[in-house]
Amino acid sequence: MIIANNSDRQTPQFRILSDNQCRELFHSTLDCLKYIGMRIQNEAAKDLLAAAGADIDGDTVRFPVHIIQDAIAATPRTFTVWGRDYLHEMRISPNRVHFGPGPSCTYFIDPLTGERRRALLGDAGTTARLVDALPNIDYAMGLSLFDNVTPLLSPVYEFAEMIANTTKPLIAWANNPETLEDIYKIALTVAGSEKSLRRKPIFAYFTTYESPLRLANEPVENMLWAADHDIPVICLGGPTVGLESPFTGASALVVHLASALSALAIVQLRKRGTPMVIGGVPSVMDLRTARPSYGSPEMSLHSAAAVDVARFLGIPFMGTAGATESKSIDAQAGAEAAVQVLMSSLSGASLVHDIGFLDCADIGSLSYLILTDEIIGMVARIMRGITVNAETIMLDLLEKVGSEGSFMAEPRSASLCRTESWIPTILDRNTHATWEKKGSKHTEQLVTEKLQKILSTHKPVPLPDGAAERIEQILSEAEARVGEK
Repeated sequence: MIIANNSDRQTPQFRILSDNQCRELFHSTLDCLKYIGMRIQNEAAKDLLAAAGADIDGDTVRFPVHIIQDAIAATPRTFTVWGRDYLHEMRISPNRVHFGPGPSCTYFIDPLTGERRRALLGDAGTTARLVDALPNIDYAMGLSLFDNVTPLLSPVYEFAEMIANTTKPLIAWANNPETLEDIYKIALTVAGSEKSLRRKPIFAYFTTYESPLRLANEPVENMLWAADHDIPVICLGGPTVGLESPFTGASALVVHLASALSALAIVQLRKRGTPMVIGGVPSVMDLRTARPSYGSPEMSLHSAAAVDVARFLGIPFMGTAGATESKSIDAQAGAEAAVQVLMSSLSGASLVHDIGFLDCADIGSLSYLILTDEIIGMVARIMRGITVNAETIMLDLLEKVGSEGSFMAEPRSASLCRTESWIPTILDRNTHATWEKKGSKHTEQLVTEKLQKILSTHKPVPLPDGAAERIEQILSEAEARVGEK
């Protein structure tokens, strides 16, 4: 976790938008929602909005300003998602930056062979085990979309694997309220009781909105179910700039904010005070490929601007880093991850996901997860800034050693080397001769060696007694239910 924009200690300060720009974008979003509206298909949501005074015309909903303002006021500025051991608490609030993988990659880089293949049962568990071992990754998502289970139940199997392989907080997705309930039941096996799970949730529900200006039925249905059960909600989407919005960052931010705030309003009307995070990946469309560009500078720029608006409104935000269009761990992947992690950290996004994405979110890579973990560690040191006081200036030590001495032998100085200086785990700093003596290994080889070592040695804390058997029973009951339809 990284602390950003800390004025007390004057960590590096960073903003894209001024307060006046944020206010202008927010007011334009209110106008968009009032006069253009959103297409909302969920009947329960429309009933809630109609009762609150919205103008309903078929699936088109136009929002009076007070609904959005009241939803913002009702949304908690901070809340906590816990790990299953309750030691890994993740306090969500602006300027506390937490990093994790993303969900639902169709393909996966096999950690043993290095080959690209379809994502399979077991990949989410392996991802969670690696997350459990990496110091700079704060929460787990599956980084895969299983190809060899009942498709509707893929998120349930994913959650079952993740909860068994890490004690860090989890973020889950679901196809419908039934699969979300299956996930909830699995979480109950660890939490012990519904009261404990509601008091200290060990997962958050993640969903997406469509662009431009649409909320589909099932994501809204799931958000309502989550709100009813005190599960924190994350709602994130585009637009792809140039395709789903005009080709300007300002317009893209209004499209993003209109969708996110309409979802926020629905959730808060259902249960006031529900913890919620809005998010956006407003990546620009590459005109040569018609694909969104995760690695583009515009994606990081637009996301950081969206964080500014969310902070202005007092709402936690989820952004993106560690995602690339590259197909392997190469110079492009490293450059794009470095820019994204630095921009996300400086912006103060509450949650940052998609670490480990290759090929425009189509391939999940554990090696890329490791490389980005290293980059996060480097950026975390930058974000700590420099402490300036009498203790750190050490004038007395300067006087004692003088111009002829060395500070290496001074305990007061030497004792600080590990806290003041970041030490890499895979990036090489040896001389050329030493590098040759150690096998002339490039970064990709060192990443692979670290991955294999973790997977062969790291053992997550086991589930409580009887939990694994209960989870298998939940999966069997879900299979039977789907098979009956």
